[in-house]
Amino acid sequence: MTGGAGRGGGRLPGPGRGLGDAAAGERTASAAAAVGCGAGPSAPAAGGSISILGSDDATTCHIVVLRHTGNGATCLTHCDGTDTKAEVPLIMSSIKSFSDHTQCGRLEVHLVGGFSDDRQLSQKLTHQLLSEFDKQDDEIHLVTLCVTELNDREENENHFPIIYGIAVNIKTAEIYRASFHDRGPEEQLRAARALAGGPNLSTSPLAEPPHFVEHIRSTLMFLKKFPSPANILFPGNKALLYKKNEDGLWEKISPGS
Repeated sequence: MTGGAGRGGGRLPGPGRGLGDAAAGERTASAAAAVGCGAGPSAPAAGGSISILGSDDATTCHIVVLRHTGNGATCLTHCDGTDTKAEVPLIMSSIKSFSDHTQCGRLEVHLVGGFSDDRQLSQKLTHQLLSEFDKQDDEIHLVTLCVTELNDREENENHFPIIYGIAVNIKTAEIYRASFHDRGPEEQLRAARALAGGPNLSTSPLAEPPHFVEHIRSTLMFLKKFPSPANILFPGNKALLYKKNEDGLWEKISPGS
């Protein structure tokens, strides 16, 4: 993996500065033509009705954007350190599935998130990601690095991230600070899956954004209401399917259709 300035980047924001100076400040991504993802799953895209990928609520987590400059194929994922060794090759394969090896362009990676937390979970994740990207056979250019100490602010002797979320415009390659009020279909169901499958409610409770408590409360109420969701929410053991319509909004498809 190589470093240095590339097209659209080479930025290292210091304390008190936004990603790429974030001239417009933090933006709220609209539901249309936007996809937000939480910890774990990645969201690859190469055009169509999707123009923005993003994620937020990252404390010790890191948000990773990998992009091929030749065809614009972009993948964004929210890494929590659970299995970084497996996640990085998955991100790479997602992008390469859109790319022709003979195509002009290069692979660029942007890493954002974490802060100077007491347990040094952010620092560990930063090292894991850099190490795993460095092990890849392909040449990868590190364009943006805004992680851990570089993304840290201190208030009343407590540390917090400067940037909690980012979005990338896959058509222009612009990356900026962002938050997502609309989190897509079945938000409570997806949050319940993540909560039930993880060991902790939070890795850094003092640094969580203001809506975190309400989010956890809502998710726990959902789990109480549907303790065994398989038969109720997934009749016939069929997946819940959604697609983006022409207006860029999520639309439910009949299961199995």
